[in-house]
This record gives sequence, C-alpha cells and structure tokens, in this order.
Amino acid sequence: MNENKVPCCGVARFLVLLDGPWATLIVRQLLLGAQRFTQIRDALPGISAHTLTHRLKRFEAHGLVTRTAYAETPPRVVYELTPLGEGLREVLESMKTWGDAVPDERIVGNVKYNEASLADIRAPLQ
Repeated sequence: MNENKVPCCGVARFLVLLDGPWATLIVRQLLLGAQRFTQIRDALPGISAHTLTHRLKRFEAHGLVTRTAYAETPPRVVYELTPLGEGLREVLESMKTWGDAVPDERIVGNVKYNEASLADIRAPLQ
C-alpha cells in the first residue's frame, strides 16, 4: 500500500491509526481521563518508555490525543484523548465484551502479544 494513500476501508484506517500491540491499551488507559506519561507507563507493565513516547506522538499527529505541557519545575506534561480519540470508547467496550465472552478453553497455549505475531494478523488486511 502506498504510505501516502489513505485507506478507504474503515478497518484498514483503524489499523493505520492504532498500529501496534500497545495502541489500544494506551487508549483504554486514557479513557479514564487525562494522565501524565508516568501514570500511563505505570498502568501498562512491560511497555518501554520508547514505545509509549512513539505511540503518543503518533496519536497526537493523527489527532487522537492532545499533549499539554505546563511551564512548571519540574515540567509537567499531560495527555488526553480528543473527541476523535474519545470516539474509540464504544469500540474498546465492544472488544472487551467480545473478549470476555470467549471461553478460557478457546485461548490455547501461552499467548504472547508482540509486533511479529500481530504483523502476521494484519498482513491480509493491508
């Protein structure tokens, strides 16, 4: 797919905007309200500072998140969902409802979420 071309399919658009395994979890955390970087990082065990920074910058560039920096010592930065980002609430609630309904025995083996395994899932949709 041409990187400059906007996908016309809504699912493909969703995947472009919320690319990566941490994306929906970051949005889920921000649905609780405005938070500082460390609050988000602490709520998502295993996420690296680099990954969180990268995702937040992408969300800001795409208009999903606002970043407010306060001129204080020490500096304080707060991230908050925009109305567009807040629109993901119903999507995540539907995902949760669906995931909660899946019987435990349907989830086989030691499931690990990483970039490589999710890339295999996304490939046919691009």
